[in-house]
Amino acid sequence: DYRDPDTPLSDNGVAQARALGRHLACAPADRHPEVVLSSPYERAASTMRHAVEPWGEALHPVLDERLRERDLGVFDGLTGHGIREEYPQEAERRAAMGKFYYRPPGGESWTDVVLRVRSLMTDVVAAHAGRRVWAFTHQAVIMAFRYVLESLTEEELLRVDGHAPLGNCSLTVYRPADSGELRLSAYGSVDHLQASDA
Repeated sequence: DYRDPDTPLSDNGVAQARALGRHLACAPADRHPEVVLSSPYERAASTMRHAVEPWGEALHPVLDERLRERDLGVFDGLTGHGIREEYPQEAERRAAMGKFYYRPPGGESWTDVVLRVRSLMTDVVAAHAGRRVWAFTHQAVIMAFRYVLESLTEEELLRVDGHAPLGNCSLTVYRPADSGELRLSAYGSVDHLQASDA
């Protein structure tokens, strides 16, 4: 009934977003947000609004299209089986190119998403160096951040993606090391949801 960008949160999604907000509000003050960015897709933007509610409008969250979900083009809404049935030649092309580089007709490859993330990071570093940035986004974008921030190889990234699926409202956290580099401190954490009714 909705375009992908307009899909609202389910009742459970709202409960999860509120649980995330309660968890974040209880974090030490030195972990509270200074900059908030979100995908403009309704499910991410709505999650963001619930999560930053304790800080009100003082944060001035910014919707940034570079954080949107990966565009699947003509494959939008199809399962793997549906793609193989309706687009057998494209399924073969994807198998030959691999998941990372394959671009569905009218859509984006993972490398296209990586380019978006690199662009966003350049702008964030220029405008907000040294500040705590919270980004509300989607699975493929989070994987692109991991690829860039951790200098992962294609194989390493796909291994992580295949073995550790991300849950809704999960947290992936990077903190600065003594060297100033950002280091992964949590990936796909859902502890805050397990401690709630969501």
